[in-house]
Amino acid sequence: MSNSENPRPTPVHAAMEQFPVVGGELLVGGMPLSRLAQRVGQTPFYAYDRGLLRARVLELRNVLPKSVKLHYAMKANPMPAVVGFMAGLVDGIDVASAGELQVALNAGANPLEVSFAGPGKKTAELRQAVAAGVLVNIESFREVTELAGISAELGLPARVAVRVNPDFELKGSGMKMGGGPKQFGVDVEQMPELMALIGSSGVQFEGFHLFAGSQNLKAESICEAQQKSYELALRLSDLAPTPVRFLNLGGGFGIPYFPGEQRLDLTTVGHNLADICQRAANDMPEAGIVIELGRYLVGEAGIYVAKVVDRKVSRGQVFLVTDGGLHHHLSASGNFGQVVRKNYPVTVGNRADATDLETASVVGPLCTPLDLLADRMKLPVAQVGDLVVVYQSGAYGASASPQSFLGHPPCVEVLV
Repeated sequence: MSNSENPRPTPVHAAMEQFPVVGGELLVGGMPLSRLAQRVGQTPFYAYDRGLLRARVLELRNVLPKSVKLHYAMKANPMPAVVGFMAGLVDGIDVASAGELQVALNAGANPLEVSFAGPGKKTAELRQAVAAGVLVNIESFREVTELAGISAELGLPARVAVRVNPDFELKGSGMKMGGGPKQFGVDVEQMPELMALIGSSGVQFEGFHLFAGSQNLKAESICEAQQKSYELALRLSDLAPTPVRFLNLGGGFGIPYFPGEQRLDLTTVGHNLADICQRAANDMPEAGIVIELGRYLVGEAGIYVAKVVDRKVSRGQVFLVTDGGLHHHLSASGNFGQVVRKNYPVTVGNRADATDLETASVVGPLCTPLDLLADRMKLPVAQVGDLVVVYQSGAYGASASPQSFLGHPPCVEVLV
């Protein structure tokens, strides 16, 4: 039988049910979208739902072993209000610059539970980290030497963990951050030399950080990477100058963005971590196990909202032109031209339960064909003034987009 006689079903987005629909409108933080837009005072804007952030942390707490510490990787969403809210829910914050460090400390994060990662930490940033008393994830030999000097200069201990570049990667991850040549961490083959330097330098060794990849929806891949990371840390502990007290197994938990993607089986991951914790109680009894998550904590709790300013039909194709686009939400547009672009889940937020649908493309105001938020999607029929919503926008949105591009105004972010 030919494919035309038995066509494959068209893949669909995972159900976006986190924002309820009442009276045809999405509710965000319990508020109808059109009212929220009036409260914000402008479009475009990002909105993050406190209730959904709290629920995601609770979901994780119910599945992960009680002894596992949950850290928020704030690079996913560094909005100060979000960081402050998350600091009250999680056990620690992971930062990737001195700027993020300042936001985390201002938000009330406990310095003893803040870790600082990144492959190019400047001397000034290392000094700030030591002065603040946070844990520095070592990513080069230079950092050890500089931290030793800064520690002596300030008369304060330089707390360090070693970010290890393992000899494996997280299979099926959106971004591979370990295995092979990488700018991140120290190659596992160089660890004997590095650990000897740490032992003689006077810095305060606390443990290891292993991060093999991100945005993974396959529980079996995450579990395999966690087990391999634990085994590697256990082998490296024999080289450590003091017992391991901190073991960050990374994260990598993904959320569904594109048609055909299924949600992560969190229960399987929780059982795997329970096994690791049980083993660690005997192998490394002083080690606290940490899971570092960003996107998984905040990604599904946020939406991007733009207003339709024009409706055009060009040679039979409907274009909804909005006041927002690539400059505010680069990832939804396709990151300046992916080889194969895929649509994020999108709807018309003030007509969310409409049955009158059409195939339309949502584009922004920029003078480039790359300014595309939805390419020929089935959407509620929209008119000028309606509000287009891009789901899964709580992570890597505003701060990860070129908001100065072509001189258009920046967007607003709100926590509701």
